[in-house]
Amino acid sequence: MKVFYAVLANSLVASVTNTFVWFAVTFWVFLQTKSVLATSVMAGIYFGTVALSGFFLGSLVDRYRKKTAMLISSIGSLSLYTIAFILYLLAPEDAFTKDASVLLWVFVLLTLFGAIIGNIRSIALSTAVTFLIPEDSRDKANGLVGSTTGTAFLISSIMSGMAIGFLGMFWTLVVAVVLMFLAILHLWTIPMKENEIVHTVHEEPKTVDVKGTIKVIKLIPGLFGLIFFNCFNNFLGGVFMSLMDAYGLSMVSVQVWGVLWGVLSLGFIIGGLVVAKRGLGKSPLKVLFQCNMLMWFICIFFTIQASIVLLSVGMFIYLCLIPVVEAAEQTIIQKAIPPERQGRVFGFAQSIEQAASPVTAFMIGPIAQYVFIPFMTTGAGADLIGDWFGTGMARGLALLFTVTGLIGFIVTILAKQTRSYKELLALK
Repeated sequence: MKVFYAVLANSLVASVTNTFVWFAVTFWVFLQTKSVLATSVMAGIYFGTVALSGFFLGSLVDRYRKKTAMLISSIGSLSLYTIAFILYLLAPEDAFTKDASVLLWVFVLLTLFGAIIGNIRSIALSTAVTFLIPEDSRDKANGLVGSTTGTAFLISSIMSGMAIGFLGMFWTLVVAVVLMFLAILHLWTIPMKENEIVHTVHEEPKTVDVKGTIKVIKLIPGLFGLIFFNCFNNFLGGVFMSLMDAYGLSMVSVQVWGVLWGVLSLGFIIGGLVVAKRGLGKSPLKVLFQCNMLMWFICIFFTIQASIVLLSVGMFIYLCLIPVVEAAEQTIIQKAIPPERQGRVFGFAQSIEQAASPVTAFMIGPIAQYVFIPFMTTGAGADLIGDWFGTGMARGLALLFTVTGLIGFIVTILAKQTRSYKELLALK
């Protein structure tokens, strides 16, 4: 357990750094360009890269020892953040003020890939739970992982808003480089023994074994259904990822928005700690679906009025439920999949589940900009419901959130009636 806690602490620092950088860059790009389309495209690129990289990153985790994989992750992030910092120093002052700037998007891509490489750590951490923690305690360990994610989200949210609001991008990148360097030094000292894990490096070609991974998943009745259900949820979740910052920053300053997200991130921690304390019960799958229904029900109403309080309460409950859902899925996979294949299955699930999000992100920016915002500004929506719902750019985004929540709620109810759900529920 001491090794597990040390790995969690190290992962916390690395996760804080990666999330801090990406949040800060997103805030900074919106404030520099005032473009909803730019933040939407950024979210699309992020989700697209996560989706495409999951297959490869999962295979990488299975191919190497987990500590080695984590070191590769952090060294890669450090290198890309350093290059981004050099680019920022050398670029002209006005190079980052227009959303059509080539240098702006090169900078975005460097920081994006620096953050994306951090996903190696999340996959490696999920597989490390299998050999560090006994099976009957893994759901609780997964809850601690969720709390660590929430803590990272809290710290990075506050740091990113404050850094951009008061210090600027220069010091943001300096902090990122220093923190990642310290994480690498600390990880080097952690003794992670993996003697009982079967490594496939000598048994298979060093390739992304998608066919073999699919074959393993097919052996578990209903598991594909669960992965594709989460894929659809992420399709809808891309709406919030793409537009939530624009919506929030229309009501409060970037400093307040960053601090608010830090406070709301307590929901991640609370949800994870509840799982760590109480577990997930006899049926993690039932818990997963119950939480999804509640999450989408909240999304129908949390922007029904232009209120930062209503938004905050809804998002807090939403964030409390996310680590429960993630712990449930991780527990199911850890129980059903052999240890030597878990990295690839987690990576495959990540790729499939995130595949829909870039489609949403790329679609939703233009839809919001050219359909929902005009609809609630000067269009029929403003005349029809504007008296009580409100009008303007933010209310167009709010209406889009409400419609998304309604679709998610209906689809979750329908998914519970499928054969995949019943097959996975019967899995012992």
